[in-house]
Amino acid sequence: MGSSTKKQIKKTREPATAAAADALSDQFQLLRSITNSSAMDKTSIIVDATKYIEELKDKVERLSGEATTAQPPAASSSSSSSSSQNPQPMVTVETLEQGYSINVLSDKNSPGLLVAVLEAFDELGLEVLDATVSCSDNFQLQAVGTGQKLENEETMDAQMVKQAVQQAIHFWSQSNSVIDDAPHQ
Repeated sequence: MGSSTKKQIKKTREPATAAAADALSDQFQLLRSITNSSAMDKTSIIVDATKYIEELKDKVERLSGEATTAQPPAASSSSSSSSSQNPQPMVTVETLEQGYSINVLSDKNSPGLLVAVLEAFDELGLEVLDATVSCSDNFQLQAVGTGQKLENEETMDAQMVKQAVQQAIHFWSQSNSVIDDAPHQ
């Protein structure tokens, strides 16, 4: 009777183990497609993903350097408009094999900006597969997302994603300038 119980336990574990193995395999295939890897074995996929992450880090450092050296044209020196005090965050969007790499960088902490950008993703039907956000001294968002066809069967492209994110940043900036300009009690 004891061996019968062991067999029943073993049989109930097998489907769960198979489901977990399938889920892990799916995750590896997703990682493989995001990183444009042609590897078939898990170790090589991880190595390719590591290289891809290093490439993304290098791009972020390069873009951060470009953002700090590229100063927006100053508004008239006698005017102290909120747009000259709060330059717009820099947005870059690159097309990946299956989706987009979206980077948003601001020199200062930007409360509420993440929500505005994620709402823009949602309105586009962009599914975020992976994201890294830093909001301590500055605002930095790195996201990988995949889009669906739009309602009119138009295909989404990197320019559409960039415009939607920039529009969300513009609306966020406008709402913050209204809050900043309101009298404090």
